[in-house]
Amino acid sequence: MLFAPEPLAPTIDSARRVLKQYYGYDHFRPLQQDIIESILSGRDTVVLMPTGGGKSVCFQVPAMVQEGVCVVVSPLIALMKDQVEALKANGISAACINSSIGQAEQNSIAKACHAGALKLLYVSPEKLLSEGFLSFLQRIKVSMFAIDEAHCISSWGHDFRPEYTQLKVLRQQFPAVPIIALTATADRLTQRDIQQQLRLNDPQVFLSSFDRPNLNLSVRPGQDRVTGIINYLKNHPEEPGIVYCLSRKQCETLAGKLKEKGYRAGFYHAGMTDKARSDVQEKFLRDDLQIICATVAFGMGIDKSNVRWVIHYNLPKNIEGYYQEIGRAGRDGAPAEAVLFYSYADVAQLRDMITKDADPRLSQLNTTKLERMQQFAEAGSCRRRILLAYFGEVSETDCGNCDICRNPPSTFDGTELAQKALSAVARTREAAPLSVVVDILLGRRNQGVISRGYDQIKTFGAGANLTFLDWQSYLHQLLNAGLLYIAYEQGYALKLTEQGWQVLKGERRLNLRQFQVPEKTEKAPKGRAAKAAAGQRLPSVGDDLFEKLRNLRKRIADAQGVPPYVVFSDTTLQEMAVERPRTRTAMLAISGVGMKKFETYGQEFINLIAAQSGAPAPEDVPDVPADEDDTPVAPAKKRSPGAPSATGSTYLDSWKLHRQGLTVAQIAEQRGLSQSTIKSHLEALYEKGYQLRTEEFLSMDDFARIRMAVAELGPEFRLRDLFDHLREQFDYFQLRVALIYDKRLRGQLPTKPVEV
Repeated sequence: MLFAPEPLAPTIDSARRVLKQYYGYDHFRPLQQDIIESILSGRDTVVLMPTGGGKSVCFQVPAMVQEGVCVVVSPLIALMKDQVEALKANGISAACINSSIGQAEQNSIAKACHAGALKLLYVSPEKLLSEGFLSFLQRIKVSMFAIDEAHCISSWGHDFRPEYTQLKVLRQQFPAVPIIALTATADRLTQRDIQQQLRLNDPQVFLSSFDRPNLNLSVRPGQDRVTGIINYLKNHPEEPGIVYCLSRKQCETLAGKLKEKGYRAGFYHAGMTDKARSDVQEKFLRDDLQIICATVAFGMGIDKSNVRWVIHYNLPKNIEGYYQEIGRAGRDGAPAEAVLFYSYADVAQLRDMITKDADPRLSQLNTTKLERMQQFAEAGSCRRRILLAYFGEVSETDCGNCDICRNPPSTFDGTELAQKALSAVARTREAAPLSVVVDILLGRRNQGVISRGYDQIKTFGAGANLTFLDWQSYLHQLLNAGLLYIAYEQGYALKLTEQGWQVLKGERRLNLRQFQVPEKTEKAPKGRAAKAAAGQRLPSVGDDLFEKLRNLRKRIADAQGVPPYVVFSDTTLQEMAVERPRTRTAMLAISGVGMKKFETYGQEFINLIAAQSGAPAPEDVPDVPADEDDTPVAPAKKRSPGAPSATGSTYLDSWKLHRQGLTVAQIAEQRGLSQSTIKSHLEALYEKGYQLRTEEFLSMDDFARIRMAVAELGPEFRLRDLFDHLREQFDYFQLRVALIYDKRLRGQLPTKPVEV
């Protein structure tokens, strides 16, 4: 049954319940709760959050606890279709109206809106602005407007779309309805332009960290790219990925070469028919194609969560586009890679394309942005810090998960040199472009310097001992380090950031890169990068149980005509493979498993896990009794005589080790099982009368707190209610042990003498 409106108060507590029940998540991600609280207060809101950061939840959850329908403006039919399918899979009422929807279906959707039975309605900007549609919206209750891919609004944005610039009509016709603007990539200028174009009223702006620590960034030489890609694929078998190419011909040629090598590859570009593009995209979403070779026409809003890598065959035109495209990898938070092949020939080709633009203003802007992209490719400092600095975010430490961090170039203390450059920028009152600042440092008396009186400032000629190229490189490093930024709208003037002022004032030191970089052996990631790259050794493609779970997901998805990630994401399957849940409660504790998905798919996955885990034979332990929140799985067939214990383990084996004093972790390690499996063994036997060392799991104070919470909830409660009431301070295993303990004290359960 889909989500039906009910008397939920529009509060953050209601939002949390919705998050758990329909999405299967216990906690909001960073900033999500703050954003939702802003939206529920009725305030205009701007959300800048990287791809995969959870932007959709920020408007979907508040839409479900508010009266009316949330109208979502989305740029692509494929994006609408994917999001609506995912919402329906979670049990949420959603629909989309676009050119692919017939009139009869549109009429049905309109009736649902009038009846208050629909919570989210996705439309294209063209449909929104079409004759009669705004009038239709005037006749229904609209809770909010959510403008997705909001960077398209800005004429400065990297994916300009004319229809988006007309969305200011929403403020004119719906002055009391809050507007939420969301995007994954927007520099300072685009952020400001979005607010002005939409006529937002004192919006609250949420700038999430643009850091994606799970993405490994690397740049490789542009020679022999096809061989480089094929070698890369040999180390990443069956992992889905995207190769971005500059031209349509490159897409087709590369896809053909990969198919010749046996890879399931296809191509996608704007020169194909709509049907051909749709077919290729659908096959990729359904995992029938492993690789897409595409131009930038592919990818906006593609909600495929398990893309493991993105390769750029050519240099992108700007950092915004590059960041948007690499963001399509690792949306599920698992390790992913972004590889860029670079040669100066790419720069020359792109520069030639840009200079042909009829608008000199845009040509100059795009040339400058291309130069920043070139600086990124040629950089000798942490690449992630460069990306973050570009979007106005400063990281104090290197990431440890890019090629530069793994193979760092030689550096020197460049504080004094940087202070000369920063002083020159400051003494121009932050009004001079990069080339003029270099002229000042070199002491060149040309017209650009003399006409502005820059030959009279103290820093004039302070760097005459270096060459133009030297200073240009050092200034690029200052830009990449986040000490300077370019104000495109102010004649490309260089301006100091807060960190730049700190260096200028001598409050912090700065290392700069030497020009000659000796070759070094690449190092493994370390620190937080190692954690992001490896985590706790999650299962991956090729791991037995994870692979079987993926195959089951694919069969279910194909049968239902939806992409596999709509059933469950890769990270959810990975957690299943580690935790091996075999009861209703255990499965609902898996991140990404909500009530609707459990009811639809959960038992099939439980059955598969039970079959793979070697469930106990019937005579090993009496059947585990069921209650309303923990339905057990029937035991698997008894293992054959002589089968090893690790593959056909009994509950009693785990219990005996527990009675000998081993912890759950030690038992799991000794038996080669997950800790959740060991806990399920102990819990089942405890309920059957066997003794446990309960003090290992709960103190007497803990038992008292849980007992008090049970009394406060009353006789009719589910385990999840108790979990929420105690603010998630105890896990489900601890709660079940406490409840069994109470029943044993009251004589409601049998007891059994300890026999070891």
